[in-house]
Amino acid sequence: MPYPKYIKKRTGELEKFNPKKIQAAIQKAINAVNEKADAKELAKKVIKSLKIFKIPGVEEIQDVVENVLSQKHERVAKAYILYRKARAHARNIKNFFKIKDDLKLNVNAIKVLEERYLLKNKKGEVVETPTQLFKRVAKAVAAADAKYGKNVKETEKAFFEVMKNLEFLPNSPTLMNAGTSLQLSACFVLPVEDSLVDIFNAVKYMALIQQSGGGTGFSFSHLRPRGDLVKSTYGVASGPVSFMKIFDEATETIKQAGKRRGANMAVLNCQHPDILDFITAKTKPVLNNFNLSVAVTNSFMKAVKARKNYNLINPRTGKPVRKLNAYNVFNLIAFSAWQNGDPGMLFIDEINRKHPLREKIEATNPCGEQPLLPYESCNLGSINLSKFITKGKIDWQKLQGVIKTAVHFLDNVIDVNPFPLKQIKKVTEANRKIGLGVMGFADMLIQLGIPYNSQKALKLAEKLMKFIQKTARKKSEELGRQRGSFPNFKKSKLKNKYKFMRNATCTTVAPTGTISIIAGCSSGIEPLFAVSFIRNVMQNVKLLEVNYLFENMAIRQGFYSQELMKEIAKKGSIQKIKKIPKAIKKIFVTALDIKPEWHVKMQAAFQRHVDNAVSKTVNLPHNATKKDIAKIYWLAYKLKCKGITVYRYGSRSKQVLYIGSVKPLKPKYTKAEVHYSGGCIGGPYSECVY
Repeated sequence: MPYPKYIKKRTGELEKFNPKKIQAAIQKAINAVNEKADAKELAKKVIKSLKIFKIPGVEEIQDVVENVLSQKHERVAKAYILYRKARAHARNIKNFFKIKDDLKLNVNAIKVLEERYLLKNKKGEVVETPTQLFKRVAKAVAAADAKYGKNVKETEKAFFEVMKNLEFLPNSPTLMNAGTSLQLSACFVLPVEDSLVDIFNAVKYMALIQQSGGGTGFSFSHLRPRGDLVKSTYGVASGPVSFMKIFDEATETIKQAGKRRGANMAVLNCQHPDILDFITAKTKPVLNNFNLSVAVTNSFMKAVKARKNYNLINPRTGKPVRKLNAYNVFNLIAFSAWQNGDPGMLFIDEINRKHPLREKIEATNPCGEQPLLPYESCNLGSINLSKFITKGKIDWQKLQGVIKTAVHFLDNVIDVNPFPLKQIKKVTEANRKIGLGVMGFADMLIQLGIPYNSQKALKLAEKLMKFIQKTARKKSEELGRQRGSFPNFKKSKLKNKYKFMRNATCTTVAPTGTISIIAGCSSGIEPLFAVSFIRNVMQNVKLLEVNYLFENMAIRQGFYSQELMKEIAKKGSIQKIKKIPKAIKKIFVTALDIKPEWHVKMQAAFQRHVDNAVSKTVNLPHNATKKDIAKIYWLAYKLKCKGITVYRYGSRSKQVLYIGSVKPLKPKYTKAEVHYSGGCIGGPYSECVY
């Protein structure tokens, strides 16, 4: 059938006419409403009608498609019209921001890329497109293959494809900095020893790391307690919390190359004499750039159960100084978390029991998913699970291929990474830890028709992570055979199980705060925050955002309307809306719809097959009690999670996302700014965007 040789794009440029694009667009509309129709025949009718145009424009072609579909396929036409309107709306917003999108990403993805990830010139103007960003990153990371005699171009192509297809994305510093002089890892732990020189060295090192986009974690457990003797001056020590304020102020002044604010984790062992000061530290307007976690031991938790006293130990002398009732301390932790989300708990014995190396872990990165040794760093990446469903089933073969590519990618990052400190380079290269995780888990469950709060979902979570862990380990073993095992392999617990191993750890579940926005999927392993909500995107413009899976299902089942979506945005949940079928309500549950224990059970299901840790926030309704939080913390310990954090909706003065008519309370204790991350062990307030 004859058809026009060219079409006129919206920019005025001419492009060769491709009839397959028309067929694909029609097929997409047919799939949306699950109707029986022949996309190929309908496309032929459209092409026949285009004869009247010498060189048709894009809008003219779309008008013809609408007209042809409306004749016999009204529901298909409606789906096509809705999609067309959505794309037009997105174009208008992108034009407002002067954003060039060559991958047709959603508005939020493009805006995040433009603000933080795309390279800019000296004038602050964006000088690359999303495609160019992924090519830059792929080229820089693939370059490591030359060291091992591999085909760099072939590797570069594989890395580019998984990123372009949004099947895998590395952590933010890699996306931001690959191909530049800045470092690429997300997670760092720095030691803080008990001397003024060591403390301020840690502040300096923190500044260098945060300037390049990394997050830092610290254990302050080695610092002498408040009121303790300082022999050199005959004075008294001010204690860990006072020094934490110095770190916090330093972070406040660092703009991380103008891309984002700093993020810190402060950890204090439950036996430190200043533990009560630490637990209640954020009931005042301080430490806005810190998440807090108490490192609790098994003996402490047993004392909680028995309601017994336990010893507080002065780290300077190693001797007991007084006793506290463990049950009361545990309840104070729960009460403080109820007030403002901090502190979380790190189950430090469980962390070290599973650590493959002999050295002891004392701290984690800001969101708690990466326990690390002093001066150790780790680079992370996440697989977008929503991309691996074919005809209602998981495509295990495709997933396996992407896992292998991702492990290869993350291992290469270590080789090309310009580390900020020689100490970090030494420890990181000795252990070569990587952290491959997931995002889009809630979207995958929806596509499979499985409710998040169900035994079936828990079983799938465990099966899925076991598969990812096994495949990642196998790839790391293969790389170890080809490139050599990590230098500390023979000192590790892994030597008894494997002949070779490239990486001491392979898997981590991170919160994926902004990379999940780029990928257009749900964050980490979290349930949906909301099915529909309103986001302020530019001057006096409010954008109604609807989960794309819900939108497609609503169109398919015939109950979609803008009015309904606005109603959902106001309520924040679909559970009490009569128009929506019960079967759909079961699948589209949000973070506040499900009972708290499902959050913890899901975290535990993933943790069973994760080398490092799992970032997960137990989101609670505003009316949750202190007793609810105590139960959550205890359940997390019982199920062998490595850490736990909660966030009671509205318990802080500001949040990024709001649902329904509930607004955060006027703060009783603090005016601290909140950055909702979607999942952080230790508190959801720092920008955990890794």
